Parts: sequence; structure tokens; C-alpha cells
Amino acid sequence: MINKEIIIVGGGPAGAACAWTLKQKGITPLVLDKYSFPRPKVCAGWITPAVFKLLELRGDDYPYTVSQFDRINFHLFGLKIPVPTRQYAVRRYEFDAWLICRAGVPVNTYCVRNIIRKNGFYIIDDQYQCKYLIGAGGTHCPVYKTFFTQTRPRPPKSLIVAVEKEYPYDISHHQCHLWFFDHGLPGYAWYLPKGNNWLNIGIGAKFHTLKQRGQNIMDQWRHFTMDLQKKGFIRENPPIPKGHNYYFQHGPEKYRQDNAFIIGDAAGLSTLDMGEGIHGAVLSGIRVADAIVDNKPFVLPHPPRFSLPKILLPH
Repeated sequence: MINKEIIIVGGGPAGAACAWTLKQKGITPLVLDKYSFPRPKVCAGWITPAVFKLLELRGDDYPYTVSQFDRINFHLFGLKIPVPTRQYAVRRYEFDAWLICRAGVPVNTYCVRNIIRKNGFYIIDDQYQCKYLIGAGGTHCPVYKTFFTQTRPRPPKSLIVAVEKEYPYDISHHQCHLWFFDHGLPGYAWYLPKGNNWLNIGIGAKFHTLKQRGQNIMDQWRHFTMDLQKKGFIRENPPIPKGHNYYFQHGPEKYRQDNAFIIGDAAGLSTLDMGEGIHGAVLSGIRVADAIVDNKPFVLPHPPRFSLPKILLPH
């Protein structure tokens, strides 16, 4: 059995930020992730300036392309509202691999199946043992499923379903566009051009509302992609999209159970309006590392439910 003081389940932004912080403080955790890096990741890859600050990224630290947006075009009930801002986008395929590599900790490709707590330790599949266990495995994180379903239940109304596609494309429109409530969608849609001619398009919606209305997320996808073609954003049907789901912020704010913690999407920290979760993931990863090393309570600042107030202000 492999014994480590701290094991992090999940090597995405939350787990990588936690691992990086722990390593800076002199502790080397073990990260378990069911995929090897780099791996495909369904995500728009929206990055706020605060994320760069939290990760202490400066200048040319990041070796891959970062798309910078000084304007976002919001579309609401037929109105186009261009808003000055300072935001960024990355390809998660590149960003996640670089982030976990930067942490400088061991990463094992392993799918966690069973976790028990025994004699003050967490035992994973009779193969790994640790004193502190951090769940950073996303919506379906096994740490959440094992220890937090009762203390931090997920309300059905907080479930978001999304479909999106990121693919190489000869981009002619280089500005970011966001649409809200088109065709009765209880959510938003996006057109996000990235560096090296990669395009990310997608939609996200409240599953509970879709179900009540008898709507289907793929029907909404077809409406959206047809509109993109009519408006000249794309010239033909995009490749088949991939789907995922996540939970936006909800209470109670129970992120710790004994020495087990949940962070990032496992904790449900995405914003309601735009599903922005990377900031919450990185912040929670850093804060849990601080809490363990300094033997303090794991406390997150009350997370904002909406991204728009920050995005609307020039940075």
C-alpha cells in the first residue's frame, strides 16, 4: 500500500492549484487522476485576471496561447451590448497539463472506486492510504460521493447541463459573443474564438427548467448552431458536441468532513449566470492547502453567484 500524508483525487485546476500550493509550503502530495495528461476537457476555458493573480503567473510564464478579450458582445432579447472588459481564454487541453506539471508533484493515472476511513486514515481501494484526502474530481468526484452527499446535498435546481465543441476552424469573427435566453433557453450560449484558430462554441442551461418545459438541450444546440450559420459566424454545421454537467453555487457551505475536503466542481462553486468555475476551483485549491498546513479551518470567502458584475467592469 502506498502511504502519503495528503492525496488529491483529481488533477484539474482545483487539484493542481492545491498541489502547487502544498509543494510551495514544503509538502509533496500525491495526485490521482483517472486520465493521463494532456487530456481532452469539455470547457470553454474562460480565465479571469484574478486567476492569474492567484497562480502568481507573470509575463511569459505560460508557454501556450492565451486569448485576450477587451470587449464582450452580450446579446439579450435581440439587443447587442458591446462591453469593454479584460478577460482571457485558454485551451483546457493545454492549461490543465501545464498546471499539473508546474505543481511538480507525482501524478498517478488511477480511477478511484472505493474509499473508507479507518483508524484516522483514508484508504483507497486497499492501494493508497493518507491522513488528508482532497476531492478535486469534478461533479462526479468519488470523495464527494463517499463523504459529502448528506452534509452538502446538491439541489436538483442547481444542476446545469451543457454541450459544447472546441475544434480547429478558419475563424473570421475574432470577438467573443454571449447570448442569453435565445429560443427560450434557460441559460446562455457562447462563441469564443481562441488562439491558433481554435473555436469553442456551446450552450449551458438549467436542467430543472428544461425538464419542466419538455425541452431538450440538443434541440437548443441545433437552434444555436443554425443561428450561428445564418449570422455568418460559422459556415457549416460544427462537429458533434460533447456534453457535461455541473452544479452552480448552493448551500450549505460544507466543504470539510473530518480530514476530507472537496474543492472546485466537486464542491459546486460555478457561477449561475456564466458557469465560470476556474476561479472558484483555483481559489478553493489554494485555501484548502493553507488550511491543512496552517492547521486552520477551511474557509472560502462567500463566492459570488454571478460573473457578470466583475466582467462588466474594465480591468
